[in-house]
Amino acid sequence: MRYWLMKSEPSDCSVDDLAAMPEQTVAWYGVRNYQARNFMRDQMNVGDGVLFYHSNCKEPGIAGIARVISIAYPDATQFKRTGKYFDPKATQEQPRWFNVDVQLVKKIQLITIKELRLHPELARMRTLQRGNRLSITPLDPAEWKFITQKLVQN
Repeated sequence: MRYWLMKSEPSDCSVDDLAAMPEQTVAWYGVRNYQARNFMRDQMNVGDGVLFYHSNCKEPGIAGIARVISIAYPDATQFKRTGKYFDPKATQEQPRWFNVDVQLVKKIQLITIKELRLHPELARMRTLQRGNRLSITPLDPAEWKFITQKLVQN
């Protein structure tokens, strides 16, 4: 089992939006970074843990706990010619972009990026490194355990 931090802009899909979706599940669409795509396509498995992170907003931070519930499959948004995520180089035979389905486990009290930075146990967390802009990053099992057992309010 692996653990991931997956960023979503609340204006696009917030943890509240996810909670309101059928089966509290969303296809993690629109990833257009090769490294993040490769994480989904090559490394994510059903059952992997996810920290649902609100990014590009007034108060960024972890807003929920989720899990991966599907293996990677082609992201349909790459084929929609009028869509924001259209990729003219993608074909049905050779898709370039993939997504997985993510299901909410529980919404949590926001753990801000400022709060995360206070803990030496998280000093090596990729999301906290300077210049990191990836929307999906792997978490060390110790980071997952610290966040879910020490920082999440029950």
